[in-house]
Amino acid sequence: MTTGTQKHPNGVNVDQLVQTVNAIKSDPELAKFNFRASTKWMGGGQSTTTIRGFYGAGKEDESRTAPFVIQGDEPPVLLGQNVGPNAVESVLQALASCLAVGFSYNAAAQGINVKSLEFDLEGEIDLHGFLGLSEKIRPGYKGIRLTYRIDCDAAADKVEALWKHVEKTSPVLDILRNPVDVKVQRDV
Repeated sequence: MTTGTQKHPNGVNVDQLVQTVNAIKSDPELAKFNFRASTKWMGGGQSTTTIRGFYGAGKEDESRTAPFVIQGDEPPVLLGQNVGPNAVESVLQALASCLAVGFSYNAAAQGINVKSLEFDLEGEIDLHGFLGLSEKIRPGYKGIRLTYRIDCDAAADKVEALWKHVEKTSPVLDILRNPVDVKVQRDV
């Protein structure tokens, strides 16, 4: 939904966005962020993830007065209770959310008014990998299809160029398209 004025198109404070970009150009260390989450298994397919603090812009962030709590579970067909989305569904949400931020922020910076932006996502998984029934089938998504619909006041070629830029700069899309070094260790 459109929100904004001249100074805040798409609900984005463009002046603050420009100040942030300029600050990072002046001091590249400000660009380094460390996000954290803690998850506790609750039994069965259920887990609770708490997200609050993070390090960014040169210091520990203190803007969040309360944590975000996200429930995870499985649908009954996968032995869960439907208390929350399962992990692979959360990946789809994270991707769409990241692309929405990237598109709306970059559109605002270019003076493009976004009236609406919607995503439909589908991911295909073969449980043979997850269940350990096949070494040849990966346990994760085989592929993800994303369709977006946008209503904005820019010409189609400008929207296409902006979308290509958003794909190139989306952290979550990058995480999904490129291997990420994940170190797993047991805390004893």
